[in-house]
Amino acid sequence: MTLATAFTKMHGLGNDFAVIDLRGGSANGAALAGANGAAALTDISDAQARAIADRRTGVGCDQIILIEKPRAKLADVYMRIRNAEVEACGNGARCVAALVMAETGRRHVIIESVVGLLDAEAAPDGRISVDMGEARLDWREIPVAEPLDTLHLGIALGPLSDPVGVNIGNPHAVFFVPDAGAIDVAALGPVLERHPLFPEKANIEIAQVLSPTRIRMRVWERGVGITRACGTGACATLVAAHRRKLTGRKATIQLDGGDLEIEWLADGHVRMTGPAETSFTGRLDASLLG
Repeated sequence: MTLATAFTKMHGLGNDFAVIDLRGGSANGAALAGANGAAALTDISDAQARAIADRRTGVGCDQIILIEKPRAKLADVYMRIRNAEVEACGNGARCVAALVMAETGRRHVIIESVVGLLDAEAAPDGRISVDMGEARLDWREIPVAEPLDTLHLGIALGPLSDPVGVNIGNPHAVFFVPDAGAIDVAALGPVLERHPLFPEKANIEIAQVLSPTRIRMRVWERGVGITRACGTGACATLVAAHRRKLTGRKATIQLDGGDLEIEWLADGHVRMTGPAETSFTGRLDASLLG
């Protein structure tokens, strides 16, 4: 029997995903059953993930997101990211929240992930707002390889120096520069991602403070490369900017793909608000899953 698996291609500000619903008993998950009644897919291998993500021969995406039944009682779904380097994904969380809201008709859902429960709600203007959890700032939490003040990590490469370390589900190193557009992210990003200071590698953010309420940011994502947007990176950038006394606790982060509204709340949690868009739906050919 041929197994043809349904997927939804989505993006948050151009950071794009192939979303596959593995909940066999759900309204969306029921569509995953293959032709002639074949059982629904329960997982994908590394080779299948690479084939699906290929932009020439597959669906094409930055990451693959699997929706599964929740483990925690409070959660609506479990979100799993098929990228070995990524624990959290803010843009992906908004996309999953949008799907679950459409499925349930609710404006508030809880997404479970490896980093905990993410509280998501629909904003009045159609965007999705997600509580990304607490910003972690201790050197052991980033993590970095030695005891350091994470406000000044003290590493440099070319025009980049003295980043701020922040963990928002993933490790981030935020570099502040006068002109983000002048930085060769493709050349510097992969070197800094693998710097010995970062035992688990790091996302690299290049940030230019435009005003106390607006920051231009470009990003090299750990395990992916340059992307048009990074939700956890935008959160980390706002936290870093406020710690450096460059902005308040709320600002618009201007990414290559568009804007995210980020607020570092008084309780230490970081709230991210932005769009979640569906590009198309389809079914994966069996050749991608062979």
